Amino acid sequence: MEQIRVEHLSKTYGKGEAQVKALDDVSLTIDKGDFVAIIGSSGSGKSTLMHLMGGVDRPTSGHVYLNGEDVYARSDEQLAVFRRREVGLVYQFYNLVPVLDVLENIVLPAQLDGRDPNPQRLASLARSLGLEGREHNLPSQLSGGQQQRVAIGRALLNSPSVVLADEPTGNLDSRNSAQIMQILRASNRDLGQTLVVITHDEDVALMANRVVAIEDGRIVSDERRTAVPRTNAPRA
Repeated sequence: MEQIRVEHLSKTYGKGEAQVKALDDVSLTIDKGDFVAIIGSSGSGKSTLMHLMGGVDRPTSGHVYLNGEDVYARSDEQLAVFRRREVGLVYQFYNLVPVLDVLENIVLPAQLDGRDPNPQRLASLARSLGLEGREHNLPSQLSGGQQQRVAIGRALLNSPSVVLADEPTGNLDSRNSAQIMQILRASNRDLGQTLVVITHDEDVALMANRVVAIEDGRIVSDERRTAVPRTNAPRA
């Protein structure tokens, strides 16, 4: 069942001689429950594509549909709500608020919506992320792997149907990388969430059931296959 549809998507930054076309007429569809790895060299446009799928930035032209609805038919205010409620966004840099503790960082999107998260859901999430006993630690008191778990908890709190992760293991060692990918993969497998991961890591890409390669803002290959479980840790 199709969940994400990208139609003739282009994104241009700058003007005149400084103009850069980050995406050039990209089209693809992603089915519900897919685990898609998007690969490409630095500057290829892969992160731009993820940002546009997640409502982070507006395209120059083209459309993104989630569950049949045009993401960019929304106002900026509606897009902010969309990002908090309908997709889970995870970045290489954890984007935690340094003066908020673990639980406060996780519940921040819900509180911005004026909602109190279910305490049982929050406790279960902290447990599944291996953050029990650290709920009231500040980000500065956590390792890089623990900070990324907090960022994932924030993305998963509202149980979004789509999780978009931009180099989620990029700042981590191999052990923490493996654990982070296990968490994301379990969410994809057990909850049926659609998972899209931007990565330069071959081992992470090999976990996916579909690999999309981008060069110079265009899709150059799109391989759907049966994912092979990896026993070795992803490289940082």
